[in-house]
Amino acid sequence: MNRDTARCVARVLGIRIDPTTWDDALRQLSIWASKNESRYVCVCNVHSVVTAGHDMEFDHIIEEADIVTPDGAPVAWMLSRFGYPGQQRINGPDLMWRYCEKAAMTGEPIYLYGGMPETLDILQRRLMQTFPGLLIAGAYSPPFRELMKEEDETVVARINASGARTVWVSLGCPKQEKWMAAHRGRIQAVMIGVGAAFDYHAGTLNRAPKWMQNAGFEWLHRLISEPRRLWKRYLITNTVFVVLAARQLLFRRK
Repeated sequence: MNRDTARCVARVLGIRIDPTTWDDALRQLSIWASKNESRYVCVCNVHSVVTAGHDMEFDHIIEEADIVTPDGAPVAWMLSRFGYPGQQRINGPDLMWRYCEKAAMTGEPIYLYGGMPETLDILQRRLMQTFPGLLIAGAYSPPFRELMKEEDETVVARINASGARTVWVSLGCPKQEKWMAAHRGRIQAVMIGVGAAFDYHAGTLNRAPKWMQNAGFEWLHRLISEPRRLWKRYLITNTVFVVLAARQLLFRRK
């Protein structure tokens, strides 16, 4: 299934990003979900943009996504420089939270895919406590290894039989994007890759304070929280992004 061709598209370091608003993004997800359409949505931050720049497979997956939202203050800021002033960050954790609130009011079932089993248990309890009307059609914590064909077919059948209209995928980048792309057309629901959202909402990973999020320093909070795992991603990747972004802006000005 090809994405809608009428949508506005911008390029950040050559990577496709869709300028959008919170209301428009949530509305589009609801429309697709109401029709049980098989779609996938990528939330693209600095790490995603730089990764796609040197990974042709990942670049193709981003290019073919049904929506690519601008996560990360630098990505949103670049869009503002390209004719979309006031572009906000449309990030995974907040997108999931806001959609769950809407789904609870409409009785639309959701599915949770990813995370550790204990994280999923805590997450489901918290979601039900916060949104009493929310219908969680199912949840699955896949193993770290790649699923066998039979296992994968079982998962697909289980998700489709659950009646879920959206599938929230928390596997990390680029694993979650590759999984969604491989299952578009097979899973009859909208799949949204939300990164560390399950851990944030379950409280197993502390999210940056609001002022850091608003100031564009959420990456710094994550780096401080998990320096050994994330130092390369944020220090090296962010530097590459700054250099390439400066070059893109310079050539655009010329």
